[in-house]
Amino acid sequence: MPVAQLISPQALNERQAQPGLVILDCRFALEDPDYGRSSYAEGHIAGAQFADLERDLSGPVIKGVTGRHPLPKPDFLLERLRAWGINDDSDVVLYDDGPGAFAARAWWLLAWLGKRDGVFLLDGGLKAWQAAGFPLSLDASVTQLGTFNGKPDNSVLLSAEQLQERLGEPGLTLIDARAMPRFRGEVEPLDPVAGHIPGAQCAAFAENLDSTGRFLPAEQLKQRFAEQLAGRSPEELVAYCGSGVTACHNLFALGLAGYPLGKLYAGSWSEWINDPARGVATGD
Repeated sequence: MPVAQLISPQALNERQAQPGLVILDCRFALEDPDYGRSSYAEGHIAGAQFADLERDLSGPVIKGVTGRHPLPKPDFLLERLRAWGINDDSDVVLYDDGPGAFAARAWWLLAWLGKRDGVFLLDGGLKAWQAAGFPLSLDASVTQLGTFNGKPDNSVLLSAEQLQERLGEPGLTLIDARAMPRFRGEVEPLDPVAGHIPGAQCAAFAENLDSTGRFLPAEQLKQRFAEQLAGRSPEELVAYCGSGVTACHNLFALGLAGYPLGKLYAGSWSEWINDPARGVATGD
């Protein structure tokens, strides 16, 4: 069973009454942290519960030490997942407005804790759901406490120190999910230093999607990342972004393409730049 799976709005609509199905609404906006919660209150897919990027899917920020969205502690995350009714064998559907970046963060956290089967991203997100003519609900979801018993698999993680030691290794493929202007250091709207980690390649996460906001076919994604890998082993790929969120979109897309689960540098650029001894590159 592939670690990354999509579900269409039509398929989700048919499965909504499935016993034990858990749906998480992961909508968020970096410029408005309350956007997701208020949008959920205004309408969501029936049965969905709200998963907040900063309150649920991230840990506390320590200024000058962590990035903007550090990983949550495993015990805290397990508590949240169980509160949403997730069991070891649950099917889980994740969605956001459409592009899938915030939903992919939730997918990666579940994979990190060992749940790599039965987790789906809604292809095209809520935008596709509404475009298909399916309704939204205002009802609060009712759920029973789940029993998910995951354990963190830190083999899919890389710390800043581990990454720093590996920079320059010929087998390393380091991909940055931010858009090219941020990668080059031409603009930086969120962090105090512009640029990228030396040796990285730009693999903007938005390019995993077609013009409608749905994921590209697996063969196109495979070709996209084959060009990034350039013959190197996909086992040695490391993904990062600004704060460890959109990098998960690239890891999900790699999974759709049939590649093994790559490693995440979770602290990403916003953590990397806390230490002036770490290198910074600009341009291509």
